[in-house]
Amino acid sequence: MTDQACARIEDPALLTGRGRFLDDLDPFAGTLTAAIVRSPHPHARIRRVDLDRARRHPGVAAVLGPEEVAAGLKPFPLAVKTPMPYYPTAVDKARFVGEPVAVVVAADRYAAEDAAELVQVDYEPLPPVIEIEDALADGAPLLHDTADSNVATDRTFDFGDVDAVFAAADRVVAREYDFPRYSSTPMECGSVVVEWRDEADGPAVEAWANFHGPFSMVAVLAGAFGVPASRIRLRVPADIGGSFGIKAAIYPYVALMALASKHAGRPVRWTEDRVEHLLASSAGSDRKMRFEAAIAPDGQVVGLRADLIDNVGGYLRPPEPSTLYRCFGNITGAYRIDAVRIRSRAVVTNKTPTGLNRGFGGQQLYFGLERLMDEIAHTGGLDPVELRRRNFVADFPYATPTGGIYDSGDYHGALDLLVKNSDYQALRRRQAEARERGEYLGIGVATIVDPSATNIGYVGLATPAEQRAAGRGKSGSTEHVRISVDPNGLVSVLLGTVPQGQGHATVAQSIVADQLGLPREQVRPVVEMDTATTPWTISTGSYSSRFAPLLTSALVEAAERIAATIKVAGATLLGADPADVELSGGAVRETANPDRSVSFRHAAGLVHWDPGSLPDGVSARLYEEAAFTPPQSKAPSRSDQINSSLCYGFVAELVVVRIDRETREVRLEQVYSVHDAGTILNPVLLEGQVHGALAHALGGALYEEMRYTENGQPTATFMDYLCPTTAETAYELDSDHLQTPSPLTKLGAKGCGEGSCMSLPVAIANAVADALSGEGVEITSLPLHGNVVHELLERSAATKEGNN
Repeated sequence: MTDQACARIEDPALLTGRGRFLDDLDPFAGTLTAAIVRSPHPHARIRRVDLDRARRHPGVAAVLGPEEVAAGLKPFPLAVKTPMPYYPTAVDKARFVGEPVAVVVAADRYAAEDAAELVQVDYEPLPPVIEIEDALADGAPLLHDTADSNVATDRTFDFGDVDAVFAAADRVVAREYDFPRYSSTPMECGSVVVEWRDEADGPAVEAWANFHGPFSMVAVLAGAFGVPASRIRLRVPADIGGSFGIKAAIYPYVALMALASKHAGRPVRWTEDRVEHLLASSAGSDRKMRFEAAIAPDGQVVGLRADLIDNVGGYLRPPEPSTLYRCFGNITGAYRIDAVRIRSRAVVTNKTPTGLNRGFGGQQLYFGLERLMDEIAHTGGLDPVELRRRNFVADFPYATPTGGIYDSGDYHGALDLLVKNSDYQALRRRQAEARERGEYLGIGVATIVDPSATNIGYVGLATPAEQRAAGRGKSGSTEHVRISVDPNGLVSVLLGTVPQGQGHATVAQSIVADQLGLPREQVRPVVEMDTATTPWTISTGSYSSRFAPLLTSALVEAAERIAATIKVAGATLLGADPADVELSGGAVRETANPDRSVSFRHAAGLVHWDPGSLPDGVSARLYEEAAFTPPQSKAPSRSDQINSSLCYGFVAELVVVRIDRETREVRLEQVYSVHDAGTILNPVLLEGQVHGALAHALGGALYEEMRYTENGQPTATFMDYLCPTTAETAYELDSDHLQTPSPLTKLGAKGCGEGSCMSLPVAIANAVADALSGEGVEITSLPLHGNVVHELLERSAATKEGNN
């Protein structure tokens, strides 16, 4: 099944205002509203919290502070055994501006907000720790008094004889880079509605949230409540207003509102406003990194050393420190590098805790790796395209030294297509002519491996192998689906992937209709998540481009079983052998005589109404569940290798930027992109994913940055946090595709939703460096807006003047 360019079935409701977002729903009668009191300090000890005035305010049902939270909840279970306890509110110290300190529950939002202003908190301000260097400095203030330092995790990995390779290298290229934290800013902010019930057999929590997974957080919530996971029912509406990763961080508010519901004795609703979202929801990690490459005389990179330090904010909030490890198997990118040393550290600071952001971990990795590749080309006198071509992986499957298994690809073919589509040599001639006129015109290239279908076992790498208990490993890329057929032949498909707008329902409908030989309108996909009724597992959710490789494989398995039963029923009606019939055109047909057929509906009706007519041993079952669990996704080995994703696609991107000599504005003029996501399931949706990833990446490259003052005060409004608009995305895009189907998935599909989000920021950085190559400017960080470029040029000019 390929190239099913059908229209999205999700769009009509959204375009006509009939979407059902959580604020449109009232799942519980008598729901109260919550407002949160947040810390104005980045680092402060909480001496006392006075809740009495707020509790006496008219309409207030409950007010909770640190004492109630500490008494009612256990700290959230962490991914590593680091003594840095994390609750949904501050309980001893506030560790970032915007951290919840108290919650007020009232009859409406107005009363709750008014009462929240009456909560009095006595803070003892402490010195803030903002940047990574601050956290690592000798004598740095400790964020967590229970820990020995601000380093939450520190691991070093060696693969191959790294020291010998570097000692024998023709030359070594080393560079340091910084990647900023930036966010996702979905259209709808976080929203939670929770009811706590004390039932005869124990407490039960039913929560609605615009949460996208991963559902490992259900276990985290259960641990905080001290109840079995089966006592927590989490429901997600069909429309969640976008996420791009960030809404995985809503789970602390689910816990907080559940406790508030317990105290109030009523269901509680909390809806995040935009300031709260920017201030205190989540962001991608900012990272400091040092890369060193050992180079052979022909330009081949034979060794790599990487020192990665992530700033995870006030707490090591699950799933952190995953940003360091999500791309572990593909840390060498598209290149054949046999010797690798990695040091991975996460430090806590007085910034908002970090988490998932589109391209999770890949933006940071490739910014360093692909900038380094350009520097290797520059210092070696090679064209950056040629340098990459010389280093590409050529044969598949390919095993990386860190344990990744690249399933398929044609990196040379994709790069050749990029060069052809962009007319690369003509671009270089155009650039030379522009430089003669004194213009800043730059060309940047990035070639990356795009991992999809994450193996959640990578989180285990944060724990040393000797501390990982035997038989307690974590792994997996499982995805579930349920298909059923009613007596009229209508097929229902229940998905657990919790889409954020990607079009999962459209693709699922097409696949199932194709497998069962039905018109699309006879298949009804359902995307609402209910952990009490929807098939799911720990790894379920909408993250790391899981849908195309995993969910579609489960769909095929379940549909094949349904098809087998329908064929038997149809063959019974036709008096034929089931092996001699096929499903097509909404009917069961004799393969050799297609005109002899019975409708799919009648075959389904036979199973429901007359199962006694089925052959002996055939189950009257038109209800199938499938769980696709690829055996290639294993827990980390004792040697710390892991295949951190099931599939590995490829992106080759080239951009042209122009920098205004007067205003220093960086303008993206052209983008040429070639994607290999395996089998294309729907070319329209694939293009949509490319456009969306480019827009998100453009923001991080040129505009967006969660900035903090030296006193720890963060960006908190769109006046300071600049998102790209349609005006900034008015570049020319040439998008093309290769298809090297994955041998590991049922349809050969790989993920495609994050690739350009990882490649475009560094491609732009490479282009800016190229444009300013004659000015003595080094590009080592993002974003690259006009102010940054101006400062770089001024600094370079001052250095040149000083040297003269």
